Amino acid sequence: MSQRIRLILTLHNHQPIGNFDGVFEEAYRDSYAPFLELLEEFPEIPVVLHNSGCLLEWLVEEHPEYVDRLRALVQRGQVELLGGPFYEPILACIPRRDRVGQISLYRRFLEKTFGTKIRGMWMPERVWEQGFTADIAAAGIEYTLLDDMHFRNAGLSDEQLHGYHLTEDDGQLLKVFAGSERLRYLIPYADPEKVIAHVREVAEKSPNAVLVFGDDGEKFGVWPGSKELVYGKGWLRRFFQMLRENQHWLKITTLAETVDHVSPEGRIYLPDSSYREMTEWALPSERQTQYKSLVERQSDQPDWPQLKPFVRAGFWRNFLVKYPEANEMYCRMLQVSQRLQQLSATDAAVKQADKLSEARKELYRAQCNCPYWHGAFGGLYLPHLRNAIYSKLIAADTLLEAVAGRNGSWVSAEAEDFNNDARKEVLLASDRLVAYLAPSKGGHLYEFDVRSIGVNLLATLNRRPEPYHDKIRQHAGRAETSSTGGGVDPNGGVCFKQPDLDQKLIYDAWPRKSLVDHFLQPALPAAEFRAGRGRIGDFTEGVYQTVLKRAADRVDAKLWRDGRLGPYSVRVNKTISLDRAASTTLQIRYELERLPAGLPIHFGVEFNFAAMPAGAADRYFYDERGRHLGELGQQLDLPVASRLGLVDEWLGIDLDLDLSEPAGIWTMPIQTVSQSESGFELVHQSCSVTPHWQFIAPDNGQWSVTIQLSCDTSAALARRLADAAPAAMSRLVRASV
Repeated sequence: MSQRIRLILTLHNHQPIGNFDGVFEEAYRDSYAPFLELLEEFPEIPVVLHNSGCLLEWLVEEHPEYVDRLRALVQRGQVELLGGPFYEPILACIPRRDRVGQISLYRRFLEKTFGTKIRGMWMPERVWEQGFTADIAAAGIEYTLLDDMHFRNAGLSDEQLHGYHLTEDDGQLLKVFAGSERLRYLIPYADPEKVIAHVREVAEKSPNAVLVFGDDGEKFGVWPGSKELVYGKGWLRRFFQMLRENQHWLKITTLAETVDHVSPEGRIYLPDSSYREMTEWALPSERQTQYKSLVERQSDQPDWPQLKPFVRAGFWRNFLVKYPEANEMYCRMLQVSQRLQQLSATDAAVKQADKLSEARKELYRAQCNCPYWHGAFGGLYLPHLRNAIYSKLIAADTLLEAVAGRNGSWVSAEAEDFNNDARKEVLLASDRLVAYLAPSKGGHLYEFDVRSIGVNLLATLNRRPEPYHDKIRQHAGRAETSSTGGGVDPNGGVCFKQPDLDQKLIYDAWPRKSLVDHFLQPALPAAEFRAGRGRIGDFTEGVYQTVLKRAADRVDAKLWRDGRLGPYSVRVNKTISLDRAASTTLQIRYELERLPAGLPIHFGVEFNFAAMPAGAADRYFYDERGRHLGELGQQLDLPVASRLGLVDEWLGIDLDLDLSEPAGIWTMPIQTVSQSESGFELVHQSCSVTPHWQFIAPDNGQWSVTIQLSCDTSAALARRLADAAPAAMSRLVRASV
């Protein structure tokens, strides 16, 4: 039988910026290396491979032998390499200039490293908008791979999906392939015989068809149970053997070979979309549940196959609405990108080219997509991934400050719409700290960067309903508990990584940020506050007015709000200051006015501190006497205190909250319950710390307190110096030799 069908096997390997080194290593050992080893045994089977730049940089450094083996496979024509944006951003999440920049940079890097021309690219998460066409073409790419759902949404039938099409934007052409969702679900979970049978069925219905599989390479060894299935039980070897045995009618090939020898099916314009599951995850939680219920009900109807192509779910960009914390990262990234663009057009660009180049790379790394959304995997819910994004943004921002000529000690204040909500936010910055305030949202401090350690202490995440929480409740007390997990298996089993997760499903009634102002019921117990009850007044998320004061050595943001405290109208003033003479301290002054004389007042100011995990002995609270009060996951109820410290010895930071008026202090961990590929898990997001004062309002109706938030990172500096000493000595010895 002559060859009647082309099959293209495309794998995408990726590890995000900020993932633990042990995760990289385990994925290399269980998936990336064994896949290449087996592929070398079948030289007649070509594959298309994409390694994200995040992963490839690690491989170059840690496993150059992998790079050498891959280069050999590329040189003998068995592997076609795909490019893409260097650090795996979703193209909808970055400006056009950065799309072109990232794709061009990675194409050149791959061509230099492997000595081959890069013609195609992997589309991160297959998130597509038609306007990307011109950007991709401008970066020197000829073709890409999307899901067949994109093409069905454009009106094509299944029979029209077995090839590639031309698409266009602004006169620029791009070739687009349709990856098969059916193959994504068959490989590697169905028997190889069943996969071959499906391919044969397509070949019989559509002679000379092109069938494309494109999915995560981690399915071959990293995903739960896949290592044993793919390598232990020999699934991949049997699959390759069957491909070899059926070569008389089945041609295993590449995207490049297909483009060179097969004509396009025609022209098409694709609607904005992603793969099916991603469009569902992008819906608001309540609507996602309704959508899935609707689909389940309709799937049994005889006309569902005809109706399904016309049913749409969500749009990727709405993750930035669904999760305000993702929008905070996104807007901060846009701000850095815009400033980089502006400085690149100044006279300083030539003299500071190295710093600008370094800042651009840090920006590109901060655009890695994983923490900007949430679906079947942790993503946004994983603090170490969010922290990594902010670390890169802070590094880029600090470099750009140097390019702009801000050296030594300095302070500044700005007011702009930094988070794209049509309201102005306030930025107080110095050579040591960066503080973003949202007057229109309770006057909250919503980002607090410590430059010396590259940490945003307000990379927090609220506890909110997710559709899979219903499954957790349904399986309460009946699910398997495992520290390694196993996720939700195809047979309906559920794995909890910690017990009693259903009891941890608590949702936040306000943003877990800092300078969150609470008027509370007198004598309110800590347990009631922790449960989100007992607030009175309208200050927690109310709109504050703002005035900035700027001087050479000090900047102040004065915020005030006239609001309700029960039947009374009161005013809260809060002034946040940065001073060059105390550049590691944020000074906060509260002044309450028009309090109802003689009545009991209970006022609290909530702080949240992220990036400092709980459950470790070297991360702990201490009091004004330096006494250890327990690790950062403790629920404290201190009756009277004038200071509370938080230490993270691993980060090398010591935070102090100093109060001019002694207060009771409540602390509690903010822990989310989320799903990941390894099961449902409890994740520590931040420490909530709330000083609260109870007093009788004086006759003049006025009361005030000063809070100083100080950040000592000398331990981190000392550790860096200690770590650098052996390297410096080694360089000295080499130089002397």
